[in-house]
Amino acid sequence: MTEATKGFLAMLGCCALWGLSGVYYALLREVPVLEVMAHRTFWSFVVFAGIIVSTGQMARLRIALKTGPTLRRIAVSALVISFNWTLFIYAIHSGQAVESSLGYYIFPFVAVVLGMVFFAERPSPVQWGAIALAGVAVLALTLGLRAPPWIALALAFSLGAYGLSKKRLSEGPITTVTAAVLLLLPLSLGFIIWLQFHGQGAFGRSLQTSLLLIGAGVLTGGPLILFSYAAQRLTYGTVGVLQYLNPTLQFATAVLVLGEAVTPWHMLALPLILVAVIIFSSEARRQDKASRSRDITASGVS
Repeated sequence: MTEATKGFLAMLGCCALWGLSGVYYALLREVPVLEVMAHRTFWSFVVFAGIIVSTGQMARLRIALKTGPTLRRIAVSALVISFNWTLFIYAIHSGQAVESSLGYYIFPFVAVVLGMVFFAERPSPVQWGAIALAGVAVLALTLGLRAPPWIALALAFSLGAYGLSKKRLSEGPITTVTAAVLLLLPLSLGFIIWLQFHGQGAFGRSLQTSLLLIGAGVLTGGPLILFSYAAQRLTYGTVGVLQYLNPTLQFATAVLVLGEAVTPWHMLALPLILVAVIIFSSEARRQDKASRSRDITASGVS
């Protein structure tokens, strides 16, 4: 099996876990959202700390936590990703998994807008067309449902903000996410202890609930490990395209497994967003190939 094939399979596994995670958190609907989030943070730290120790990255983690600018960026990323995780769990618990899946489709376009604002990046005319098409889809949802798709937009923008906070971090993804979870740990662990002390905690209520809460950490850490493995073995374009398996699975499970209703406005908006994603991704891959060809030509000339 080639390294590219291994990376492809790892990316499929990563996206499948992300895409099916809504079904997992639906099993925890009896547990309040903030308590699920607290356990997700705590058990994620256990998983990431184990990885850090076993791979000999403790020195890198200490450096990241002691470096002022790095620590500030990690703190911002911790706040943003905790908001994103909490909102996703809330969407699942409140029966809005369909809308949350749209947020992950919209995210690439939000990333482009943020890139323009903060890094003076400029989309191509084709990509502008894709962005406009996605905007039409969001406008259709807003008019049809008589309210903006707040959950989808909030998820997309929080992911964008998370990407911004990590863009200038040179440390690896496992190190930075471990540091971020570590910063959230005191609040999460304190909340869990307070709930258990007052007899309101879900942990220990039943074996199934306890195992599901522990498993939230594995479900958070596992895909990130697979993603890091895949990203080292696949082209950027391939990684980007495969990531759309995540919201596709989210949407499918929301309708087929969780039994959520889909309005005609969703059925109008989703194809528009899918077409926009295909156009945008195809153009990004074309630009990536053209850039690599120029680099090869330039190196040959020199």
